[in-house]
Amino acid sequence: MSHTASVQPHRRVIDRNGVRRIIQVVATLLIVGVLLFLSAGTFNWPGAWTYLVIYALALAVNAYFMYRTNPALINERGKRHADTKAWDRTLVRVMTPLSFSLPILAGLDVRNGWTGQPAAWVIVGGAALVLFGNLIAMAAILANPFFETTVRIQADREHRVVSSGPYRLVRHPGYVGLIVYFAGMPLVLGTWVAAIPALGLIAAMILRTALEDRTLQAELPGYADYARRVTYRLLPGIW
Repeated sequence: MSHTASVQPHRRVIDRNGVRRIIQVVATLLIVGVLLFLSAGTFNWPGAWTYLVIYALALAVNAYFMYRTNPALINERGKRHADTKAWDRTLVRVMTPLSFSLPILAGLDVRNGWTGQPAAWVIVGGAALVLFGNLIAMAAILANPFFETTVRIQADREHRVVSSGPYRLVRHPGYVGLIVYFAGMPLVLGTWVAAIPALGLIAAMILRTALEDRTLQAELPGYADYARRVTYRLLPGIW
């Protein structure tokens, strides 16, 4: 999720990489849905339906605004980049099973009643967090036209620092959005067991923030100066 900007005009053309990315996100939505209901053994799960509706709407809204403002980003997010940092590849290998274990554990909790039925306000609060996290991430994507899925120095794309929009407040607003999103998932699904992988994902996001920030300060011209102006990575006043 590099901090870059471009002065190049964007053509609204989705290439095969963009199609690959669209297929990836739609397939992920479908897989998560299948894992939720298959592990729960029932479709009578309001929290799961609420989450999936928010998830689908967020994907549609994000795709619309990305296509309107910077469709090239959709194409880039579908590419496999050889220069992705090795530590980021390792983190992705850790985060992927955590991401898919969350709906499985949530469903098993619903099936077996390990933690019981939560109060309605817990589900509503979780839905609000998931929605808010998506909005923060979308704001970061719209402000940063080179918001890729992996960490690399994009020398091929005139890589430079972005300091507008939410980047005026913290250096990694996209990760802030994801952390809020993961915090809300167990709540909207109504299962405390799912908090275990969710906490793992949040820890991975915090680690990824630290490693990416160190990489950018060392390798991206102008980022160290930006870091001196915007002193916090994720949470103003704390870190």
